[in-house]
Amino acid sequence: MLTYVLIAITVLVSWQAFEKPRLLERMILWPPAIDRHRQYDRLVTYGFIHADWQHLLFNMITLFFFGRLIEQVMSQWIGPVGFVLFYLSAIVISILPTYLRHRHDPHYRSLGASGAVSAVLFAFILLSPWSLIFVFFLPMPAIVYAVAYVAYSFWMDRRGGDNVNHSAHLSGAIYGVLFMLLMEPRVGSHFLAQLANPSFR
Repeated sequence: MLTYVLIAITVLVSWQAFEKPRLLERMILWPPAIDRHRQYDRLVTYGFIHADWQHLLFNMITLFFFGRLIEQVMSQWIGPVGFVLFYLSAIVISILPTYLRHRHDPHYRSLGASGAVSAVLFAFILLSPWSLIFVFFLPMPAIVYAVAYVAYSFWMDRRGGDNVNHSAHLSGAIYGVLFMLLMEPRVGSHFLAQLANPSFR
């Protein structure tokens, strides 16, 4: 499965970046490097490096559990490569609001796959809103988690100060939903039907 390939590449690249600070500095999202030096590849490469092992494992575990189903669904609709293109485009789209906000800020940096992983997670929630997912080992309906996640990310984005790019989380979540609806509009009616008939599993 291509989900495993994405996870393997991300783990390998992140591990190398942990060991080689110069590699991390070259791949991290640093707006002036894009604005002044046209290093547009940073809009993608930042999604393959992480702050530490905990950051990496959290994102990759989430991708492992939800990416496989989304990959299967997208493979049926747009082919197996479609899932990879969705994931890579989510890395770019999720960071654009942050990049535009900080494009002239030499002190701003961002890294991690959280935005793309949010896109995958919310694509899953659109397909199966009442599925039970585990949040800090506690079972919770996916749709309840989605509402809490969006509210928390929005609040923390406005508040700031915790060195987490909540804006990318929100942008990724929105992109995941819109991508699914544009790819297959019937997903919207399926989601509403599922929402009206709770079934915890």
